[in-house]
Amino acid sequence: MTKAIQSRVQGSLLATGRAFVLAFASIAGSVTLFVLSVLSLAFIPLGVGLLTTPWVTEQVRAHANRRRLLAVTWSDVRIPVPYRPLPGDTGEGLAGQVRRTVLLLRDPATWRDLQWLLVDMTAGAFTLVLVVGLTVYPAEALVLAAGLWRVYEDHRYWYAFVPVDSQTSALYALTLGAALFVAGLWANRPLLRLHFVLARSVLAPTHEQELARRIDRLTETRHEAVDTAASELRRIERDLHDGAQARLVAMGMSLGTIEALVEKDPAQAKKLLAMARQSSAEALTELRDLVRGIHPPVLAERGLGDAVKALALRLPVASEVSVELPGRAGAPVESAAYFAVSETLTNAVKHAGADRIWVDVHHADGMLRISVTDNGGGGAVVGAGSGLSGIERRLGTFDGVLAVSSPAGGPTMVTMEIPCALS
Repeated sequence: MTKAIQSRVQGSLLATGRAFVLAFASIAGSVTLFVLSVLSLAFIPLGVGLLTTPWVTEQVRAHANRRRLLAVTWSDVRIPVPYRPLPGDTGEGLAGQVRRTVLLLRDPATWRDLQWLLVDMTAGAFTLVLVVGLTVYPAEALVLAAGLWRVYEDHRYWYAFVPVDSQTSALYALTLGAALFVAGLWANRPLLRLHFVLARSVLAPTHEQELARRIDRLTETRHEAVDTAASELRRIERDLHDGAQARLVAMGMSLGTIEALVEKDPAQAKKLLAMARQSSAEALTELRDLVRGIHPPVLAERGLGDAVKALALRLPVASEVSVELPGRAGAPVESAAYFAVSETLTNAVKHAGADRIWVDVHHADGMLRISVTDNGGGGAVVGAGSGLSGIERRLGTFDGVLAVSSPAGGPTMVTMEIPCALS
C-alpha cells in the first residue's frame, strides 16, 4: 500500500510539473501565435500577409506537432497529423508565395489549428492551471495553519470558501487544503490527459475528412502500384530477352549445327552438345532466379518469417532475426513485406557500412510490424535516392507506413507497419 501511495504521489507531482511547464506554452505560445495568425490573414489583401502567412502557419504547425508529441509521450493520446503535403516546387518570388499561401489556406488542417489555438488558450489552459492548483493551493492552507493566519486577525482572509481569522478556522482551511491535495493525487493525471484529449478533439480530422484523406491516399497508391507493376513487367521482359531467351536461341542454333555434324564430325558434335547442355543449365538457373525475384518459393511455401531468415543468411554481415508471427498474412502483403525487407537489407549492406543487422518481425493490434536496425554510419533519409522512397510506395499500396530514424553516426532503424490480419 505504501508503494502504491508513493507511486501515486510521484505521478501526481510529475503531472503537476508537466502541467506547469505546459501552461506557459498554452497561454503565451498559443496566444502569441493566434494573434500573429489573425494579423497575417488580415494583411493578405495588403500583400504583406502573402509573405508572412506561410511562415506563421509553419510556426503554428510546429507548435501543434510539439503538442502531439507530448500527448503521446506523456498521456498516450495519439493525435493524427493531417496536413496536406505541399508540392516540391511552388515557384519563386511573389507568385510562389501566393501559391504557397493559397495551398495552406485550402488545407482544412490550417483552420483546425487556429481553432485549437483558441481552445488551448482557454479550456486547455484551464485544465493545466487546475492541475497545478490542486497541488500548490493546499500549501497555502498549510502555511496559514502554521501561523500566517495571525497576519489577518484584523480582517478576514478567505481560503476558498473558508474565512480564516483564528487558529480554528485556519485548521478548517488546512482540512480543505488536505482534501484538495488528496483530490489532486487522483485527478491530476486524468486532468492532464483531458488537456490532450481536448487538443485531439480539435486537431484531429473529422470522420468525413479522414475518409477524404484515405481516398486521396488510396488513389495515389493505386497509381503508384500500377506504375510499379508496369516497371516490374518491363524488368521481367528485359531479363528474359537479355538472359534466358538469348541462351535458348543460342542453344537452338547449336542443336541445329549438331544435327548437321552428328554424322560428319561426331567429335565436334559432342563439343557443341556439351555447350548446349551448359547453356540449358544456365538458362534454367536464370529462369529460377527470375521466378525467385517475382515470388520466392521459400516465401510461398514457408511464409514471411522463414523467408526473411533466408534473406539474412545470404547477407555478408552478421545478422539476428526475431520472428513472432502466430499465422500468415495474405500473399500480396507477405510479398510486399518481403521485398521491402530485402531492399532495406540491401541498403544497409551497400550504403550504411554496417557490420551487424537486427531484424524484428511481429504482429500486434492488427499490424504487421517489421524493424530493421543496423550499426552503420546513419544519415539515411527518405527521398534521398537510398531506395527508401520505393519501399514507402510499396507499403503505401497496402496502407502501410515507413518510419526512418537515422541520426548522423548511426544507428539506423527502419520501421515498417502494414495493417493486416493473420490466418
